[in-house]
Amino acid sequence: MSYMKSDDPTDLILKELKKVYDEKIAPVEARYFFKQLHNLPPWTEDEFFSKPHVLMIGQYSTGKTSFIEYILGRSFPGQRIGPEPTTDRFCAVMHGTDERTIPGNALAVQKGTPYKGLQAFGNAFLNRFEGSQLPCEVLQKMTIIDTPGVLSGEKQRLNRGYDFEIVVRWFAERCDLILLLFDAHKLDISDELKGAIMALKGCDDKIRCILNKADEIDSQKLMRVYGALMWSLGKIVKTPEVLRVYTGSFWDQPLVIKDNAEFFEAEERELMGDIRNLPRYNTLRKINELVKRARLVKVNAYIVMRLKSEMPAMMGKDKKKKDLINDLEGVFRSILKTNQDISPGDFPDPKKMKDYLGELDFALFKGPKKGMMEALQQAVSEDIPRLLDQLPADPKGEKFGQLFTG
Repeated sequence: MSYMKSDDPTDLILKELKKVYDEKIAPVEARYFFKQLHNLPPWTEDEFFSKPHVLMIGQYSTGKTSFIEYILGRSFPGQRIGPEPTTDRFCAVMHGTDERTIPGNALAVQKGTPYKGLQAFGNAFLNRFEGSQLPCEVLQKMTIIDTPGVLSGEKQRLNRGYDFEIVVRWFAERCDLILLLFDAHKLDISDELKGAIMALKGCDDKIRCILNKADEIDSQKLMRVYGALMWSLGKIVKTPEVLRVYTGSFWDQPLVIKDNAEFFEAEERELMGDIRNLPRYNTLRKINELVKRARLVKVNAYIVMRLKSEMPAMMGKDKKKKDLINDLEGVFRSILKTNQDISPGDFPDPKKMKDYLGELDFALFKGPKKGMMEALQQAVSEDIPRLLDQLPADPKGEKFGQLFTG
């Protein structure tokens, strides 16, 4: 299946971006165990050319599925709505000529979808993942990921059979917009939801909060609820910027209390504007993500080369490996001193990397290869900036916004 639809400039940029990755970044990843040390598989063609994705997260009965139905203007196959926990699976709501649901195992291997990496989570997760395909004009421009309603309690977390936070992180890194939904009537944030929000670290610029079902309380109570939500989020999301919170009732029912009708309409227009702009920023996000990945790939290569150079030729390899892992922070400082083209913020979490290093045989590590690191640096400093300059200021698809107005 070819992703090249036309001579659309953004498609051409993505094609060139993939070429830069395949020729100058992926070889460094393969040589220096990037996948094994960061649990990040290589980027696939499907990921480069995928549509914008919107990730929905929230506790049960916050209105996630109803919100999707409201955006689409219709129901979708396999949807479940109710006051009790109804959504027990991840669901990719996507465009298709036929209405049908696709099981997770089949969807993860389907050509043209960016979900191949989900196979790493095994059947325990794939049995709780599905695609919902339907002909819908909105879905021609984006895909929406609905998630299980989060409950409280340790039993809920253990019964999932997979690590909910890691799966959320996987989707968050590949999504263009993350919507956190809260019910204006119950703002308690469970431990699992707190963990999921903390798993979004590094994706803060994508997060938008929605205070839903706000038409059912009066203005005075709404002000208190809004303040309580901001206070709770401030303790979890450690960013200098305040998260944007959209307030309203996002479904097709009339307002219960109409005092704030004008305010809710203004909030909805802004939120739909964020969604409307997703196709415009999709290519820009992929460029940004690839730059971040390339910097991590470069640091990872320096780490592996340094560990290789420190290993003895004959005796005492096991002890030296253990000492190097225990003093990984010292290895990081040494690399930082001898390489002026990297910064402290480029290094990975040493605690996680120690665990991955412990499982690898340092004898398999390789030293420098002529021209490889220079090509990687050229990709970051020349090739990718050149593609960034080619991005059109007003790309095709501007009329997409009309789908969310009127």
